[in-house]
Amino acid sequence: MASVHYFFLEYWPHLAFILSLAVGGTAAIHAAMTKNDVRAAIGWVGIIMMSPLLGPFIYLVAGINRIRHDHISEQRNKNLKDYSGAQDAPLADVTDVAGPQFQSLRVLGDRISRFPLRDGNHIQTLVGGDQAYPAMITAIQNAKKSIALQTYIFDNDIEGRKIVDALVQAKERGVEIRVLIDAIGSKYSRPQIIRLLRKKGIPCALFMTNPLGFLRMPYANLRSHRKILVVDGHIGFTGGMNIRAGFVSAVAGSDMSSDTHFRVEGPVVLQLVSVFAHDWEFTTKEALGFETWCSTDWEAAEPQVPARCIRSGPDRYMAATHNMLLGACAVAQRHIRIQSPYFLPDQILLGAINTAARRGIVVDIVIPGRNNLRLVNYAMTAQLDEVIRNGCRVWRVNDNFNHSKLITIDGSWSYVGSSNLDPRSLRLNFELDMEVYSRDTAREIEALIDSEIAKADAVTLQGLAQIPFRKRLRNRVIWLASPYL
Repeated sequence: MASVHYFFLEYWPHLAFILSLAVGGTAAIHAAMTKNDVRAAIGWVGIIMMSPLLGPFIYLVAGINRIRHDHISEQRNKNLKDYSGAQDAPLADVTDVAGPQFQSLRVLGDRISRFPLRDGNHIQTLVGGDQAYPAMITAIQNAKKSIALQTYIFDNDIEGRKIVDALVQAKERGVEIRVLIDAIGSKYSRPQIIRLLRKKGIPCALFMTNPLGFLRMPYANLRSHRKILVVDGHIGFTGGMNIRAGFVSAVAGSDMSSDTHFRVEGPVVLQLVSVFAHDWEFTTKEALGFETWCSTDWEAAEPQVPARCIRSGPDRYMAATHNMLLGACAVAQRHIRIQSPYFLPDQILLGAINTAARRGIVVDIVIPGRNNLRLVNYAMTAQLDEVIRNGCRVWRVNDNFNHSKLITIDGSWSYVGSSNLDPRSLRLNFELDMEVYSRDTAREIEALIDSEIAKADAVTLQGLAQIPFRKRLRNRVIWLASPYL
């Protein structure tokens, strides 16, 4: 025993060196072989080699995608496997409702989404919490058999507790309820709403609380940013809104933040149910049955439009939204409107936007003048010159923070939902968006975006150049870390 002790005392530097080579080399090889983005691969290999022991641990925690190879696929939920392929739900023809140039975009969506584009959907735009929350509560109060609710942030405030009260009343009527909240988003308020839900006997769960299997910690880079409410499998809500009192004028007053949500009826609701069901089963291992959670009655109010869900995330749907936006920029012929609270597209998407502008397409990009995330605002500012120099128009809104994520192309196609145009949303988060082929819906969204432009200042190259050098340097340094903001 003494000789073993002496051996370790004498040769521990050599053993540590060998261990660091083995661990660091293994981690570096894994990063090089599994990262599809060359910049990500170089970055991780650099971190690992610069710190051969600490680097691999950081890579283990934040760099390995454990979700992509999990069984989160349609085949996992046998009861819901046929929901989106129901033959009596009409397939959509986009030529008449949007224009012939969108046929290729529809094909792209077919291949990216694996959800069919269905006609017969009614979509109602809801602006802010003043419109969205009462509509959601009314739907919950009228529920007969099931309520599925998924959100990123569900604050334990006056508006959050109103929704909890409506859920409790529905439970007392015998309605089946499931509530799924992201583990990171649940921490935005104290005490967490999950405690109140459990106290009231509402079946609920937190998404991604224990991704490593041995550390009880939420995985900051794999968040569910999706917002879904489906009642009786027939009425759905989706968009960009979390559940927070700050979006209600009676509570927030002059400091109220803005956002946009959508109430939907029709076959697209089945797609919302499917996304929720897979996330719920992934989290809890409980499969949700078709009869309770879905509806075969797709009768919707007029007007009816073609729509489908686009799910994206670090699984089999990696970069789905990224690819849809590349396609949308390619088919644009007149006007692209983009409203995003966090505008930090990667170089590929920037290239598509800039190319559209150089083709003569009018590109309007609307961002908040007052951002709720200071670091993101700094990083955004560092990148704005790249789009302005190529002919895009960038507008900073002189008003309260607007959390809306809205895109329209040529007044015919709209893309709405939970995705921001930043690396976290486009690569790391689980997101849910909806593409809509409708001139009427596009006009509504264009009006919302144009109303923001009316109270905005144009960002110019001259204005950016006048920012003091120390602030421009700060912005560029923070921009380097933008994939992790």
